Amino acid sequence: MMSPLNPEQQQALEARLRYYRDLGVFDFYRRGNVVAHSEVPETVTTAVTYQEENMPRKQSAVPVEEPFTPSQTALPPAERTAALRVIQEDIGECTRCPLAFTGRHTVVFGEGDPNARLMFVGEGPGADEDAQGRPFVGRAGQLLNNMIAAMGLKREEVYIANIVKCRPPQNRTPEPAEANTCSQFLFRQIDVIRPEVLVALGSTAATYLLGGKAPLSALRGRLHEARGSKLVVTYHPAYLLRDPRQKKEAWIDLQIAMRELGLKPPQRAAE
Repeated sequence: MMSPLNPEQQQALEARLRYYRDLGVFDFYRRGNVVAHSEVPETVTTAVTYQEENMPRKQSAVPVEEPFTPSQTALPPAERTAALRVIQEDIGECTRCPLAFTGRHTVVFGEGDPNARLMFVGEGPGADEDAQGRPFVGRAGQLLNNMIAAMGLKREEVYIANIVKCRPPQNRTPEPAEANTCSQFLFRQIDVIRPEVLVALGSTAATYLLGGKAPLSALRGRLHEARGSKLVVTYHPAYLLRDPRQKKEAWIDLQIAMRELGLKPPQRAAE
């Protein structure tokens, strides 16, 4: 007879079951026998769906989202703060994906001006962000602040969020199941804010905003469309810290966004 689950395994299993139920999967298979979704399987290894058993370990990173059809009128500016609060309350102390059980301390929702014309989207929180509950507050966040200032803006004038709102262990790239689960809340944030320009910071953000994967080099240097906004793709600030030579290239990307917004950098901003 197999040993019972420990509390951590039980929580991870329940999160996995909730994830599949959100996808509309209610029947689970174990050694060829159907198990009612109200039952608790004996072990994590045997309690998997038929779909999961036959799913490749590396899934293609394509977001699971319905086609975006913008409404005729945007949400009035005075109502956007409350609308964002509703989304945050819906997330709550989220346990919809495994990231909730891999050492996360805080759900990092996002912050900034609900009426921002410009919105930055990164990959996921790091250690500093997980500790403070705010996006981009570590070394990469300091560089992002400098990038925003170089555009002639203040951090408080833009909105900043991530594809996933919980820190992946060791800051690894989010798995497709994690990103697809969490990015739906990001899309709702974008739909409320309605920024004129989105800036995807890094390939993960670009992948889930555009709905497909491509090399960063193929996406940079031109405008894209995402959820009714213009989208600019550039390097993640953490990458720029590792390779400062690319800062000039990132500045070229940011200038594309600035032209769309009619912004002019302050004197010596590009130095």
